[in-house]
Amino acid sequence: MWWGGRGQSFNIAPQKAEPDMGLSGPKSVQRTGMLESRSCQLGSHLASGCLPGEQILAWAPGVRKGLEPELPGTLICTNLRVTFQPCGWQRSQETPLSSEYDFVLVNIGRLEAVSGLSRVQLLRPGSPLKFTPEEILIHGRDFRLLRVAFEAGGLEPQAFQVTMAIVRARAQSSQAQQYAGISLSKAGQSSGPRKPPIPLLETSEDWETERKKQGAGSWRVSPVNERFDVATSLPHYFWVPKRTLDSEVRRAFGHFHQGRGPRLSWHHPGGSDLLRCGGFYTASDPNKEDIRAVESMLQAGHSDVVLVDTVDELPSLTDVQLAHLKLRALCLPDSSAAEEKWLSALEGTRWLDYVRSCLRKASDISVLVTSRVRSVVLQERGDRDFNGLLSSLVQLLSAPEARTLLGFQSLVQREWVAAGHPFLTRLGVTGASEEAPVFLLFLDCVWQLLQQFPAEFEFSEFFLLALHDSARVPDTLTFLRDTPWERGKQSGQFNSYTQIYTAGYSQLPAGNSVNPQLSVWDWDLRYSSEQILQFHNPGYDPEHCPDSWLPRQQPNFMVSGPPSSVWLFSRGALTPLNQLCPWRDSPSLLAVSSRWLPRPAISSESLADQEWGLPSHWGACPLPPGLLLPGYLGPQIRLWRRCYLRGRPEVQGNSIPLDIQLLKL
Repeated sequence: MWWGGRGQSFNIAPQKAEPDMGLSGPKSVQRTGMLESRSCQLGSHLASGCLPGEQILAWAPGVRKGLEPELPGTLICTNLRVTFQPCGWQRSQETPLSSEYDFVLVNIGRLEAVSGLSRVQLLRPGSPLKFTPEEILIHGRDFRLLRVAFEAGGLEPQAFQVTMAIVRARAQSSQAQQYAGISLSKAGQSSGPRKPPIPLLETSEDWETERKKQGAGSWRVSPVNERFDVATSLPHYFWVPKRTLDSEVRRAFGHFHQGRGPRLSWHHPGGSDLLRCGGFYTASDPNKEDIRAVESMLQAGHSDVVLVDTVDELPSLTDVQLAHLKLRALCLPDSSAAEEKWLSALEGTRWLDYVRSCLRKASDISVLVTSRVRSVVLQERGDRDFNGLLSSLVQLLSAPEARTLLGFQSLVQREWVAAGHPFLTRLGVTGASEEAPVFLLFLDCVWQLLQQFPAEFEFSEFFLLALHDSARVPDTLTFLRDTPWERGKQSGQFNSYTQIYTAGYSQLPAGNSVNPQLSVWDWDLRYSSEQILQFHNPGYDPEHCPDSWLPRQQPNFMVSGPPSSVWLFSRGALTPLNQLCPWRDSPSLLAVSSRWLPRPAISSESLADQEWGLPSHWGACPLPPGLLLPGYLGPQIRLWRRCYLRGRPEVQGNSIPLDIQLLKL
């Protein structure tokens, strides 16, 4: 399979082979001359179509093992990646970044050297290699495995050199805490500016177009953060109620964590609004005008308001990271878990439990949005992780246009990239302690929906795999920064804007310039036309396109709530509140909605039961148009085998009993 990742073409200089110290005479000279000749031929072969910024550090001939058939070729280490070049294979000039044989240095999770049957050394940055390896195993953080056996017959020094080069390059990459990216010559040679495949939401025009597309007539585009002086983690522009002044927005946002006040995430065509915001900042002391402004933005013109405790019933960031590490260790080819206990070990990782929790929470919020005309507010302290995950899932469950290929890409751009999800920190590229692959958890949830509703999605599993791997190989600014401010600063969009302090802000890492015209959505620069065709789901039903969706008027299944009703949604239950803002009764109340009132017991019924009185799985009763409610019980949540078991080709190939067991997941 080619869905292994993306790489970069490179400049290559001939590597001079070390002389064979164990031999002398004509044979040694002849072997050295043959190696130099082979190095020159290799450099000449790869030089055509190469891109600037990459240099060869070492190389060695070998055989890629673990896949059928085994491939002879050359293992190459550069200052950016490790790649395996099969004999006779030539990198496409049209897609110079596409290769199933590339491992970017920041994507290497584990490096092992093997000699014989018993000598195995785990190579960490700075550790010396104790023997000349016969094989090297590179485990990707994206669950891939590259296993190369080196040729014998006087080439052992090259095997030693390329292994040590990988160790050193990997250490330098982690010290730099950054993969700077590459300016693509193909994009630079195009005449005129390159038009993004989807709106990148970097201009007010992009936001206004999206607002009109959603039919959010009671909202407007606010430029209050145009200079990033309200919050560096928010985009230049966002949507606020039409009647709210920018001066009120500026003051009100100051009472929320990291300045991330309430703003529109998505407008349901039936009339409901989905908002997201950070936690209330307890150290602030708002006056009556600020409180009124905050309440006005939270209500968004609705009498019925539901505040959702986002993190309630969901894992912590530490839980997500630990579960992902356990899952990756379990899916390694040399996992210590016995075959008969593999499924129980999978359950012990808790990863599928967390996927199940996210889907259930998103389903409940979707019911909140679609059952009544109301304002539904997602509140998370930082507003940069699970708010984005739940908001995205709610739109996928409720809006057919979000399930199209372009619609889904626009959704990720708006709810993750523009909204300031800290990709570098969460994916561990910066080496920070707050690593937690929340975005990858979201992609797993989307894959579950694709399995349960295959005719509802225009994109395929292969597209999700490409996006999954793109997050680990950030060669564009899309996943290359933690905040929109950092992204704009690196691309040179502004030079004189005032920098403000924001809690959790990370300093800009140094790096080479990146072409600001490029985004991760420029798939044609990394994948061939044949590969991009596989992004489309052949089972997609065109009748599920947005044209057949809900009208812009309020449908008859949505009813207005009681006047001035305020609810807290926590632990699967709705609890009435007396006020929206916590400052009214006591300034000592913490800035998390779930702390306002004692938590009710977790409801055994789904919110669908409470809202409509329908059975948990709706039975024969019709769903509201366009709404999907996934199953999340037991075997309904499955293991994403094509992603997580890529390093175990014997499992992918249906050749061992374990695979039969996994089919039940």
